[in-house]
Amino acid sequence: MAGKIRVVVLYGGRSGEHDVSLKSAASVLHHLDRTRFEVIPVSIDKTGRWQWNDLHALDQAHAASLPILPDAPEMRLARGPDGRGALMPITQGAAAPIEIDVVFPVMHGPLCEDGTVQGLLELAEVAYVGSGVLASAISMDKDVAKRLAEFAGIPVAPYHVLTRKAFIQDRTSSLAKAVEGLSLPVFVKPCNMGSSVGIHKVKTWDALGTALDDAFRYDVKVLVEQGIDAREIEVAVLEGETLFSSVASELNPNAHHEFYSYEAKYLDPDGARVDLPARLDAAQMERVRSLATEVFAALECTGFARVDFFLDRQTGKFCFNEINTLPGFTSISMYPKMMEASGVPYGELLTRLVDLALDRHRQRQSLERGYASQSCCVTRINASGAGDGRTS
Repeated sequence: MAGKIRVVVLYGGRSGEHDVSLKSAASVLHHLDRTRFEVIPVSIDKTGRWQWNDLHALDQAHAASLPILPDAPEMRLARGPDGRGALMPITQGAAAPIEIDVVFPVMHGPLCEDGTVQGLLELAEVAYVGSGVLASAISMDKDVAKRLAEFAGIPVAPYHVLTRKAFIQDRTSSLAKAVEGLSLPVFVKPCNMGSSVGIHKVKTWDALGTALDDAFRYDVKVLVEQGIDAREIEVAVLEGETLFSSVASELNPNAHHEFYSYEAKYLDPDGARVDLPARLDAAQMERVRSLATEVFAALECTGFARVDFFLDRQTGKFCFNEINTLPGFTSISMYPKMMEASGVPYGELLTRLVDLALDRHRQRQSLERGYASQSCCVTRINASGAGDGRTS
């Protein structure tokens, strides 16, 4: 490939985690290797508009949260004349179409990391960083991810699933189902949100209904999960010739936070203490790193992911909590910090992720497409089920 690789850093999005994405994108933009990559910042605002932002202006701003420039020309993603992905101008008087090599989606939450953007990138036939449509969708859905992990023999905490439709139709019955077999405290979680948005720790059954009302603001499917006296352990996984798992870290929310909430993660600078590496013995560290790669493989992820676990203080057993296929990349995010602690610096990590995306795209492009075959032969089947030797 001649010249620099054109990398679109795609940020923003229409999810409730829009602002987190702006912080992640600022770090990615700063650390991408400019000697190898031509960086093209493209934002998606909260209304869904795609805009091409001026790289020089963003560099000059030195902002911890990447802005969406007000005069940025509007663009759309499409296949270019030569079949490659391209940014096509919509704004009158904007520049000519820009052919691109790879997209780095630095976005979180619904309509970003749940397979929707990935599907669009597949249609445009452009390489992109991270998992494909299937893994992105199932990993985003906490219920489906837990079911597949459990099927693969990975422990999960007991939980029930409620749908908004059933909850509206029969609130009393839904509340009864939610508490069946569980004991206080329980956690209420929207199935398809990240960054702890809409999550509640319920310590009295009287508070369950209100917690569900709020969670259903964010999703049509909600988990009610058994609370465990547990430590929160995270592992970063990176694809390569073999799956590599980082040393684990441990999150210790400060006492004024009930759990590692959105506020503790992003709004309170003293929201949690992080132990990196986690205070685990050698056997525990080996076990959780192995479980992380098992989850990654079971959900058919590619590229990278952060896998979160609970370590039960009473039993000493790990159980799978959730997986993030587009984890945060802010200056304090745990995925890059765990990788750096495991010998992969931030800049090198980004380069490896882009290389993985390009390699995966080349492999997919080399596959035979049914619609592209010009010499397909079909054997005719006669009434007895035997081929008659003729083809069409």
